Amino acid sequence: MKKFFKRSVSVLLSAVMIGSCAAYSVFSTGAQESTASTSVASASDLPENIKDGAILHCWCWDFNTIKENIPQIAAAGFKSIQTSPINAVKRGDNGQMSLKSNNKGNWWYQYQPTDYTIGNYQLGTEEEFSEMCEEAHKYGIKVIVDIVANHCSSDYSVISSHVKNIGGKAFHDRVEISDWSNRYQVTQGKLTGLWDLNTQNPAVQQMILDYCNEVLEAGADGFRFDAAKHIELPDDDSSYAGDFWPTVLDNNAEFQYGEILTGSDRAADYAKIMRITADAYGTNLRTGLSRHTVNVNTIKNYRITDVDADRIVTWVESHDNFCSDDNSSWTILNNQQIRQGWAFICAQGDTTPLFFARPQGSSAYDPSASDSENFNNKWGDNTIGLAGDGNYFSAEVEAVNKFRNAMVGEGKNLVNVVKNKVTMIERGTKGAVLVSVSENDTNINVSTNLAEGTYVDQANGGTFVVSGGKLTGSLKAGSVAVLYTPDEGSDFILGDINGDGRLTIEDATLLQRYLADFRNADGTPIIDPEDPAQFKIADFNGDKKININDVTDMQRNLAELNVSLR
Repeated sequence: MKKFFKRSVSVLLSAVMIGSCAAYSVFSTGAQESTASTSVASASDLPENIKDGAILHCWCWDFNTIKENIPQIAAAGFKSIQTSPINAVKRGDNGQMSLKSNNKGNWWYQYQPTDYTIGNYQLGTEEEFSEMCEEAHKYGIKVIVDIVANHCSSDYSVISSHVKNIGGKAFHDRVEISDWSNRYQVTQGKLTGLWDLNTQNPAVQQMILDYCNEVLEAGADGFRFDAAKHIELPDDDSSYAGDFWPTVLDNNAEFQYGEILTGSDRAADYAKIMRITADAYGTNLRTGLSRHTVNVNTIKNYRITDVDADRIVTWVESHDNFCSDDNSSWTILNNQQIRQGWAFICAQGDTTPLFFARPQGSSAYDPSASDSENFNNKWGDNTIGLAGDGNYFSAEVEAVNKFRNAMVGEGKNLVNVVKNKVTMIERGTKGAVLVSVSENDTNINVSTNLAEGTYVDQANGGTFVVSGGKLTGSLKAGSVAVLYTPDEGSDFILGDINGDGRLTIEDATLLQRYLADFRNADGTPIIDPEDPAQFKIADFNGDKKININDVTDMQRNLAELNVSLR
């Protein structure tokens, strides 16, 4: 649990408040170094395996952007990141880098391969990809790459001669999919006009396998296979069955899953060879969230027959349903509702959850706004390469991620606290997450398996009590409460800049000196903002920035002014 220390300060704090240069004279320029005894974003804080943690879908972020944000991603408790496709792609719309313009989704060109080599104009070079992976691994974060193996670009002229001349027949016949219940058409036909690879051809299979191995060699740890249900299985009808999947999946990736969207009558068979997505589950969950009505049955029914939960990848929304022009998830869910849904899928611990990072600067759909205004609301800064919306590192998402990481191996129990409005997800006797989809505050009084004691909500700071087998407390409307006692082994003292195990006025002074660009005797900065441990400790008010506001809040806390912190 994060520690907050209050000590009586006999000196007048105004002497060292904002703008007080006198405080700088307390220490010489050779001040003690600011080191922390523990790291709040170290690999030890994350689960060992991808399947046990949460995935952040860094949709349309370029490699350098992901690299720059790895410390923050780790601090938010994500075990892995998923990239957009990294292979060579068609340079569409004259190379424009807008996500969406004039009804053209430039992000869509990422799904139009021209060759199976690493690097493209939207995301970066192979060298930048490897550097990104190296940085991720420093923090214990794994890298999942989106593989587009079903098809190439719809523009035959831009497809490389390497693919066209791979040996044998490179593409299926030009059959368009018109009947989505026809298994032959779905697996052998062209998806939205894209050239469909002849996945029965051993040379094509070897090309994709070689590419996967190259991506692993460059630093990746796992794969997401786009349009997986459009590639046949070995036991399909003998006229079109093939060994693509047994061949391509025979690599050293830790984690592999296929995009299996609604309408596949063979989902359970795909799940025997790789993990699969729960598309219909996401649809059902979004509907409930939009209506402020979610119950235990909605949460626990993954809507896939004969597939174990640990073979499933879940999401509240994906890039496909966000980008959709019709029934877009963006039109019905705001960030608060995304956090509610995320708590449902992440806290349970049996599936592997994926958090889709919406475009940077996007905001909620406004039914009273014009089409052009809502276009801007949806696409935000509307530029490929940028980091996504900050909801992924919000306090509630971070707390739920860390709860999940701490609860690996614990069983689950779902409880309707208030029918259709408040749900409790218990993990053994160690912890629980309360999720409200209600528009009203709720006084909690419910039987629980939690061990007796007082619990501080790790997301929003409230207090809940377990006594006599009952959990009591107050849950704000639409909020998420995360109740458990974090491992003391990863504990730290917020604001302890000099690492002496105490929060004192010396720490506030060191923070002021850092902001004034003073240095340690060896020339190193008093605080290294690139070090996630030091950043987290110095970011006293939790706003993801280190500035004078942290000094002020720290000083007020020392003066016992009851500053409310994260």
